[in-house]
Amino acid sequence: MVVILVSLIFVAFVALYFYLAQNNKYWQNRGVFCADGALPGVGHMLSVLCMRTSFPECCNKIYNNNRDRSMVGVYNFMSPTLMILEPELVKTVLQTNFTSFNQNYQKANPDLDPLMANHPFVTTGNKWITGRKRLTYAFSSMRLKILLESVKSVCVMLENYLNNKLSKVEKVELELMDLCSKYTTQVVAAAGFGVDGFCFDDEKADASFRKIGKQILEPSIRTTIMFILVVLAPPLNKIFKISFIPKHIDRFFRTMVADLMEQRRKDSIPRNDFLHLMTELERIEGDKIDLEMLTSHVLSFFIDGYGSTSTVMSFIGFQLASHPKVQEKLRKEVMTVLDKYDDVITYEGLKEMTYMDQVFNESQRLLPEALMQKQCTEEFELRGSDGLVCRVQPGTEILIPVQGLHKDPRYWKDPQVFDPERFNPDRKHSIKKFTFLPFGEGPRICVGMRMALLLMKAGFATILRKYSLELSPRTQVPLKMELNSILPIPKGGIWVFFRQL
Repeated sequence: MVVILVSLIFVAFVALYFYLAQNNKYWQNRGVFCADGALPGVGHMLSVLCMRTSFPECCNKIYNNNRDRSMVGVYNFMSPTLMILEPELVKTVLQTNFTSFNQNYQKANPDLDPLMANHPFVTTGNKWITGRKRLTYAFSSMRLKILLESVKSVCVMLENYLNNKLSKVEKVELELMDLCSKYTTQVVAAAGFGVDGFCFDDEKADASFRKIGKQILEPSIRTTIMFILVVLAPPLNKIFKISFIPKHIDRFFRTMVADLMEQRRKDSIPRNDFLHLMTELERIEGDKIDLEMLTSHVLSFFIDGYGSTSTVMSFIGFQLASHPKVQEKLRKEVMTVLDKYDDVITYEGLKEMTYMDQVFNESQRLLPEALMQKQCTEEFELRGSDGLVCRVQPGTEILIPVQGLHKDPRYWKDPQVFDPERFNPDRKHSIKKFTFLPFGEGPRICVGMRMALLLMKAGFATILRKYSLELSPRTQVPLKMELNSILPIPKGGIWVFFRQL
């Protein structure tokens, strides 16, 4: 009996192996070269599953090993995925033939994550068009000037926080990701909802908006599992049903937005925040915005502020602390522009800080962990310059290796060197199109890009006019990223000394 049972188990395993191995012939059967190292069941993701490397690092390695190809087949676990390596193909997917690739690969289950299901990153069709229209309205030039007033109030809080830290010492060592998330999350609270996020008040840490952000995005067993199921292998989440947003946070945002919108609709008092702009839009359109949809917009504003924007800002700070000459040149620009505007941060003044734009661009070029995942929505034939033709089927994942493109020596001289002059007015026009994608490109380019740049520029203008940044030996250089995190978080943190000028 035991022998029969063992034999049946062995046969079952052999059958499973051959079934999984057959799946790994998808690209071979279509005449597309498959990247080396695919294994039955896990595809190219074994090192990611074992947490020896991150998903973007894994994809970057595949990119670097196949630079001479226009496309390469990859297996994201059992899902056949097409990585496109040529800028012209990236243009085809993101812009020229957007209708055939108009969805992001990541999805949100409306039963598990009703708020995330309305996030502009995952919505499609009319829902995406409506949501984008509203956010575009809120982040127009005229309305960014309104939101800047709330940003400036947070800049004062940032300055006071640093002054207090330096009141009795010559220099203070701070962790940049911690400081930047304090600033960006407080901006979200002020410019998003018109409330105090208590981000600079250490005595009210339990009431801080940062506590909410940590529960969603910072490394933990939950976020690791959630990242694998929601981001890496969405089909698996149909079985395990893990939500991206914890239920208590879902309730918090719903309650807050409902209460604030009821108050705004009643009093009609002008305020310098996103919710006021939405009540203004309601009056223009003559119809109330659905509260669930509005709460989703607010949540996306929060996640992008706490997560993406603070991460980008901390890496910019790292580069400034690592390159004193660049920091000094940028400080001179900041001081010159502020002198012109009576030492007041203005929308027009921030636009004139063009060297700051160069520093931001070069920092974002070098920012690790960059990757874009799109989905084919209708059959389309992709043609590479090497003669390869692939008829992509609906539902196929398309990988755009942003990190690989950003550091490819064919497009960038000395790609590992931090050089903001790449983006100066005389040179930036020679950059090959679709090799620099910090906010995406095409119709689905990040709708919050202008708001993110505004708050980051205001923050660095505040810091550089009064403080110098010096990299602490405590920072591990070169930076290595945590593997169990949704965001690129450097191991040991980014530690910087702040000195008052």
